[in-house]
Amino acid sequence: MSTGPTHAMSGLAAWAAVTALAEGHNLGSLSAKGWLVGAVLATGAALLPDLDHPESTVSSTFGPVTQAASKVFNGISHGVYRLTRTKRDSNRDGGHRGLTHTLVFALIATVVTTAIIQTSQSWALPVLMFFFSGLAVRGIMHKWCPRNDALWITGTALLLTYACLKWTDQTTADAAACGVAVGIGCIAHYLGDAITEQGCPILWPVPIAWKTWFPIAPPKIMRMRTGGRVEMTLVGPALTVVAVWMSAIALHRTGVLPMLDGVPLAPWS
Repeated sequence: MSTGPTHAMSGLAAWAAVTALAEGHNLGSLSAKGWLVGAVLATGAALLPDLDHPESTVSSTFGPVTQAASKVFNGISHGVYRLTRTKRDSNRDGGHRGLTHTLVFALIATVVTTAIIQTSQSWALPVLMFFFSGLAVRGIMHKWCPRNDALWITGTALLLTYACLKWTDQTTADAAACGVAVGIGCIAHYLGDAITEQGCPILWPVPIAWKTWFPIAPPKIMRMRTGGRVEMTLVGPALTVVAVWMSAIALHRTGVLPMLDGVPLAPWS
């Protein structure tokens, strides 16, 4: 997997890019407040797939709660792997890079998020914002306060959620946009994992080379080592630049950055 900061930044960059390029469509016409909600969800969702690994950094985000959830995710993922693997797939133990690392899971996460917000608008958004804020903080500050980090992350997530919802002044949201933001974050995670040495079974259960869990990846020469020099000096900084640039375009379109009027931010327009 890529490191937490890279995954988190990839989620923000992907959300910003999609909304910046979606001019004329629903995602391209979000208000600044709606865009911010989506940005928080996408950034946190870019860490969500790694809940299938009980020893991953993100599994300890909220202490025993997420550690227990991680064991459940891991068990389900491992079970699905064992049931659907072919003879060509490896006979591995554990569920990491299994079900939660597929487009099927991204679609499920999108639909579930949308449905929760549609059916329980009064409390769903604050709860989801808190959860995904915590994942985002854990991803970005993955080495922060190692002894009591779950308490610090929980407190920080509460503050971020309160501040965000206070500014947006809404307990409701565009449910479909929120669902799409979570799906975008998950897909950003998959792409980040796909360019690492192990690849990512994004297209499960589509059989490729007689494997249902075929690890999608570029040629070996184009893959990077997790936490290696390429990720830390090239991929991470590049994603940060893209995230800032695309966010500026998307937010300028909402009218909150009038100082950028006349600046050629989007060469394709």
